[in-house]
This record gives sequence, structure tokens and C-alpha cells, in this order.
Amino acid sequence: MNNKSTNSNNIGSWIGVCTAIGAGMYAATNEPTWIAVGVAIGAALGSRKPKGQKDSE
Repeated sequence: MNNKSTNSNNIGSWIGVCTAIGAGMYAATNEPTWIAVGVAIGAALGSRKPKGQKDSE
């Protein structure tokens, strides 16, 4: 069986999107902490398992 997920919201895309938001906040506030916050939020969102998906065996 092929257990590959067809969900396009993988961890890499979440990290990229949230890092871009963090970079925008950095440009607006000149606080580099926003970039790290964006990466952390992206990793947290990307590591969540979609509802109804079972653990791999």
C-alpha cells in the first residue's frame, strides 16, 4: 500500500509561509525575533496530524 499523504499542507510549506510572515513583521518592526517566531509557528502547524489520519505501522 502507498501511505504517502496527498495533503499539500506539509511541514515545509507551513515553515515557509510563517517565515515570510515573520520576515514581514521584522521589516515593519526591526525586531529579528519575529523571524524565529514565524519559524516556530510554522513548525508547530506543519507537525500536526490531519484529523482522521492513523499512525503509520
